[in-house]
Amino acid sequence: MAEPVRVRRLTDQEGQQLQRIVRRGSTNTVRYRRAMMLMDSVGGNRVPGIGQLVQADEDTVRDVIHRFNEIGLACLDPRRGEGGRPSPPSQP
Repeated sequence: MAEPVRVRRLTDQEGQQLQRIVRRGSTNTVRYRRAMMLMDSVGGNRVPGIGQLVQADEDTVRDVIHRFNEIGLACLDPRRGEGGRPSPPSQP
């Protein structure tokens, strides 16, 4: 059986930043939900439970955790072309 996906050990600064986002809420719902995923993982919750809590697909939760483990808090910001509403067509 594969090892459960978990967030790596947080630095103090990362922990404070995540707590700030979760406590205050965020005007950016993507950042807020991703911060919640990471904080729940730190708290010992597993991917299925985190997915239910934030109403996200388990694969999405795993992707966010893996990206955090690779690049840190930059994973909170959506990448260009990563879902969402398409841009309106440009005017000639």
